[in-house]
Amino acid sequence: MTTPAINTEKNAGDADKRIVLVVEDDPGILRQIAFNLELHGYTVETAITGLQALKQLMNRRPDLLITDVMMPEMDGNELVASVRADSELADLPIIMLTARSQDEDMVQGYQNGTDLYLTKPFNPAELVTFVKRILG
Repeated sequence: MTTPAINTEKNAGDADKRIVLVVEDDPGILRQIAFNLELHGYTVETAITGLQALKQLMNRRPDLLITDVMMPEMDGNELVASVRADSELADLPIIMLTARSQDEDMVQGYQNGTDLYLTKPFNPAELVTFVKRILG
């Protein structure tokens, strides 16, 4: 007896192959985010540092950026500020997903131009819901 295939076409059609760049230096969290977004039909590109992400953004603009704050080379706040300062990227939607949960961290994220600030640990279903709301 064969196991029936799981039909993910409904979920996959929701995203229309929108591109999400995920910037996260923890490989486990990066895989978790990518898996959940891909499950819902998003194309996921990844970077492990803010500097690497900035280089990728200059070559190909995604539909959404999800970034951690605490990373080597260039942190998430610096990345967001750089994106907002670039006329070609300034309107790119940004979700900051970080373990930094103090009020002042959130305020700094929003002041730098983050559209949504989520803290870790996070609920993957909630993240996907926010991605869908942001990307329409």
